Amino acid sequence: MQEIDYNNLRPTDWLPTSVKEMKALGWDSVDVVLFSGDAYVDHPAFGAAVIGRTLQAAGYRVAIVPQPNWQDDLRDFRKFGAPRLFFGISPGAMDSMVNHYTANRRRRSDDAYTPGGRHGARPDYPSVVYSKILRQLYPDTPIVVGGIEASLRRLSHYDYWQDRLRPSILVDTAADMLLYGMGEKTVLDLARRLDDGKKISDIIDMPQSVVLRPLAEIPQPDNANIVLASFETCLADKRSQATNFKHIEQQSNRYDGGATLWQATGTHAVRVNPMLPAMTQGEIDASFDLPYTRLPHPRYRGKTIPAYEMIRHSVNMHRGCFGGCAFCTISAHQGKFIASRSKESIMREVRQVTRMPDFKGYISDLGGPSANMYAMGGRDTDRCRKCLRPSCLHPKPCDNLNTDHRPLLDIYRAVDALPAVKKSFIGSGVRYDLSMHRTGDDEIDRANARYNRELIEHHVSGRLKVAPEHTSDSVLRLMRKPSFSLFHEFKKLFDKVNDSCGLRQQLIPYFISSHPGCRAEDMAQLAAETKELNFHLEQVQDFTPTPMTVATEIYYTGYHPYTGEKIYTATTPDQKLEQRKFFFWYDPAYRVDITRTLRRIGRPDLIDKLFGTRPPHKTRR
Repeated sequence: MQEIDYNNLRPTDWLPTSVKEMKALGWDSVDVVLFSGDAYVDHPAFGAAVIGRTLQAAGYRVAIVPQPNWQDDLRDFRKFGAPRLFFGISPGAMDSMVNHYTANRRRRSDDAYTPGGRHGARPDYPSVVYSKILRQLYPDTPIVVGGIEASLRRLSHYDYWQDRLRPSILVDTAADMLLYGMGEKTVLDLARRLDDGKKISDIIDMPQSVVLRPLAEIPQPDNANIVLASFETCLADKRSQATNFKHIEQQSNRYDGGATLWQATGTHAVRVNPMLPAMTQGEIDASFDLPYTRLPHPRYRGKTIPAYEMIRHSVNMHRGCFGGCAFCTISAHQGKFIASRSKESIMREVRQVTRMPDFKGYISDLGGPSANMYAMGGRDTDRCRKCLRPSCLHPKPCDNLNTDHRPLLDIYRAVDALPAVKKSFIGSGVRYDLSMHRTGDDEIDRANARYNRELIEHHVSGRLKVAPEHTSDSVLRLMRKPSFSLFHEFKKLFDKVNDSCGLRQQLIPYFISSHPGCRAEDMAQLAAETKELNFHLEQVQDFTPTPMTVATEIYYTGYHPYTGEKIYTATTPDQKLEQRKFFFWYDPAYRVDITRTLRRIGRPDLIDKLFGTRPPHKTRR
């Protein structure tokens, strides 16, 4: 833990978290109270801080109640009273259920977004718990939920932890409205409408919002309205849920927001208004340029917040991801189209980091959701407006996609040229299928090859993390990932650059077991192929179904939403464990079970490949 220096800052430099802090600002009341499932870190990587600072910059008085106690006399929910405009609920930068439970549904013992990493500071589903408490205490004050938890549950969804289909989370909460996706523009739009005297019940068509309406308002389907199968129909027919998801994913990835989605649920209609286009460069710069202290609130003095420690010297350069991986929720929340900051905005933040008292000269990450999508997008935006592809990279990179890595190289070099910076690292995941794609444009291809070399030579902090995810082409197709042969190509380049530069860096691949379409024989082959590459895997995980991914829909329904094809998925604990063991073929504890499995699936040829004739040796994992 590095001690934080608060000496040059005042309590009023943060948004108030107590009545005392509110009065120090000269306020007697507030316009908005935000309840956050995370500790309050005044940094652009923490959602409650972003929303609070956005509203503050527009002239609104905002207070934050971080991690309120929902199990006592509810004093945390009462301390600011009723705000003039609304209560906002930001459950956390990480989904509460992923935060709380492992892929085996076991309770985690820590929480990276809580001081000291302690668990138990937030409930499961804070959107539901917080909103019901607020509704009980303040029946007439508007309540708005947002953040990733609500965003991914805006329509009927499979809940892995309850193992059942759930309706829109808005139905389960006591909230008046759900704001999905990145929230700066929508929360400001809402605040201004309420400030103008509109009732929240009359705000029904605001972009990127979800509201409950009478069933009678469901229109006839047309180009502007898609009527999904009802929640009750989806409960009775899993194919209908799969079909619904295709429309949901396509519309959430539209360039211009797409159509309004409607779903009958009980006595209400869930209305999902279209997503806003990606933020302009000016808009995203304005968000990142807000006066963040970049520090945890002084109330946490002397305590460590693990999630903050990870990003304290990092800089995020863009939002959005056009990879469309089948198991990933980034595009469902941030959108498919990239919103990139200007070089000037990025450099301002880098300089701010270098002025931190604990900065030792190393930028831990110049990244984003995918590290190397900065400043990329379609050359012909008219084609993008018509496109319904969930991925710009799968099954192969779109011929309209600009993959020029020169803007990234320009920023890397500008950052490294700062006297206070010894080295900048890329800690976010790199899409090597993007940087290695041959475009046919010699200038761009040379620049991208240069990017790969400079990345490996100058921006790796000992270990470069990449995510091939699997070795089987059939599984990778379902994942919407490139062939493993491309990883082989990238590894050869990585090893070549290391050798030529006298470096001893490691390439760390991520892999997933039990993904839809993956069988034990696929994992056996993965074990054999990675052994041949001399990997003892450490960055591995079981597939965890999370709402709003195509892989989760396959897991729950058994059908691919786009093709209707029936897909095998490992769902039982035994099936999952059988697959996961192959990651650790080198552990003697698994040798007997793996051998038995290989004989059962008709692959005894792999026994010798994995174990040979020598006795197994104990290998540290």
